[in-house]
Amino acid sequence: MPEKVMPGPVQDSACIREAVCIHTKKIFDSCRDKDCIEDLRFYPTQSSQCAIDRAVSIRAGQAELLYVYIDVEPIGFNRGFFTVDVRYFYRVTADAFVGAARPVQVCGLCVFDKRVILFGSEGSAKVFSSEAALGAMDEQNIMKTNLPTAVVEAVDPIVLNMKLVDVCECRPCCDCELSDIPPCICSCFGSDLCFGNEGKRVYVTLGQFSIIRLERDTQLLMPAYDYCMPEKECTCGGCEDDPCEIFRHVQFPVDEFFPPNGAVGGCSCGCGCERPERDCGHGDRPDRCPPSGGKCGRN
Repeated sequence: MPEKVMPGPVQDSACIREAVCIHTKKIFDSCRDKDCIEDLRFYPTQSSQCAIDRAVSIRAGQAELLYVYIDVEPIGFNRGFFTVDVRYFYRVTADAFVGAARPVQVCGLCVFDKRVILFGSEGSAKVFSSEAALGAMDEQNIMKTNLPTAVVEAVDPIVLNMKLVDVCECRPCCDCELSDIPPCICSCFGSDLCFGNEGKRVYVTLGQFSIIRLERDTQLLMPAYDYCMPEKECTCGGCEDDPCEIFRHVQFPVDEFFPPNGAVGGCSCGCGCERPERDCGHGDRPDRCPPSGGKCGRN
């Protein structure tokens, strides 16, 4: 009888029990982007706008990605392809310098729109499910089409630059006002946002990394080895142990009290040892070190 196969890489000689059909989402197309978004209009809160109007300069702070709105539409002239419209909502903070006083932190909203075209295959089936709808009296979910689903993975952007300008210095194309801001986005700032054209303005340059993909529900035939049964037993994690006894087994944090002599991540003698230089024993004897990348035997 073959050994039990665990999740992870398997050998060619592993015994496949059966072929099973599973329902999952298959990625049909994807892309990645590194966007440098220049001169995004910064829409501050009302209190922040008062500080910006009195500021003589501004210093870049941080940006947080609050929400991403995604819309998928088929392309009529190219079957199987879809446009994915993405709108990013950011909360950006900065320091406004008002005279010689300490800087005042300002906060506001930035919005970035982009569009990509991806392949999502074809399909026109109407999909029904017997799963109960949330908040209903045992009613099944409403009908939905099997259009592909767009997924956006993104990290918080990097603030590359911020600039403070007077109204007279703004380009006419910058005067567009935002509309259709979701209430959940506005509630993240604690006060009303200023979308008008009066007063000084701030423009932000952001660096955004993102991955966009189109997925579609499909059925795939997969090899199955066995049912996946956990091998690890459920434990309390030391909840009944003596906390002082647990603390006695904790290693003393030497590195927190004494700075390392060599570079972070290993000694500087070139032996490739991953231990600090004071524990390597080769710092004063370079002739004992193996070639770079080798092991000194004291790891």
